[in-house]
Amino acid sequence: MQHLGTGIGWRPEIADAVERMPGIDWVEAVAENVCPGHLPESLVRLRERGVTVVPHGVSLGLGGADRPDESKLADLAACAEALGAPLVTEHIAFVRAGGALTASPLLEAGHLLPVPRTRDALDVLCENIRIAQDALPVPLAVENIAALISWPGEEMTEGQFLYDLVDRTGVRLLIDVANLHTNHVNRGEDPAAALDELPVEAIAYVHVAGGFQRDGVWHDSHAHAVPAAVLDVLADLASRVRPPGVLLERDENFPEPAELERELTAIRETVEKGAVALGGAPARSGSAQEALRDGPKEAPSTDPARQRLALTQAALLSALVAGTPVPEGFDRPRLAVQARALAGKRADVVAKVAPELPEILAGGYRTAFLAYAHGHPMTDGYRRDALDFAEHLLFAGHVEDGDVRRKLSDWWLERSGSAPLSQRPAARLARATRRVLLRR
Repeated sequence: MQHLGTGIGWRPEIADAVERMPGIDWVEAVAENVCPGHLPESLVRLRERGVTVVPHGVSLGLGGADRPDESKLADLAACAEALGAPLVTEHIAFVRAGGALTASPLLEAGHLLPVPRTRDALDVLCENIRIAQDALPVPLAVENIAALISWPGEEMTEGQFLYDLVDRTGVRLLIDVANLHTNHVNRGEDPAAALDELPVEAIAYVHVAGGFQRDGVWHDSHAHAVPAAVLDVLADLASRVRPPGVLLERDENFPEPAELERELTAIRETVEKGAVALGGAPARSGSAQEALRDGPKEAPSTDPARQRLALTQAALLSALVAGTPVPEGFDRPRLAVQARALAGKRADVVAKVAPELPEILAGGYRTAFLAYAHGHPMTDGYRRDALDFAEHLLFAGHVEDGDVRRKLSDWWLERSGSAPLSQRPAARLARATRRVLLRR
């Protein structure tokens, strides 16, 4: 397995700072934000200096009931090739549900949701990972996620689930120690017990990130400093195996570069202390390594399992984003927390992909969007969500200020078609629509 060293998540907001940081061996870039034909100049310069770049996918939904989308796999493969990446990574999560398998509307979560640790979910996940492995030009590693909620009737612990996943597919693991801490606070799961059970020899690299606790719930925000408790989990992992790479994740609320460098130093020191402990530890059992050598194992058809998983995931996601009844066995207060978190995340991302909306609506953006999200689930990605939100405000008469309404209608009309407004055959109709809106 390739040695990566110490890295940081590359984001456009800190691109210049990352290029100047000492001791950065590699970076990770969100795959969906990278166009293979037009790589950001910062990533090109890093590659030219010999810095490894790993694409990190967030939208495949490998833990969902549907088979992976071929176009998304092709995009991820193209991204890996353009970056010369040694591997690509994704999440053990589902991000959408409904559709053909359930004869219900397709819903988007807008965020990563946990899969149930059941045999059905494992069978589906294993087949989805094999499909992805066949479509990708480099090895795949998958990440454990943070969760606010627990599924009723789970049949395995996280460690057992991950061990069986590696055993059956040969996939590598991206272990996020911040997510292990999150699940300790939110679901009472002991990080040490998870590390005891999972095949640490399969680890491709490790994520470290910060979060915050509110009302007894830990939120994996990627917008706060790394707490000591997360470094403790990293130290425990490093005392068991030397991770090939460790990466600091930060997605927003970026501090000064010096603060990021201090966090990177703390991460390096933690790994080194763990390595000292590892030097005197007994050798791990060879069973996990043998599982990796054995390679993928054949599995029966997953169609019945997909059907069952589809129904349960659709019921949960509908409760979270569409206000339908909470499925039996779930913690209702905790689901309410998760629903608010999803809506908040959705508002934040829409503000990023359409920054004009918060500017136009000024201080009223977030309140207006959360009210809209409550009755309007996302069905086709964030950019479509931004357009639908603006359309809703305009046609439902929620914008009373004439100047704001004019700016919002101009923004919506210019972006609601595949061509600029002036070039569209329906331009006259659009202008007429605008006149109606402005008279309101």
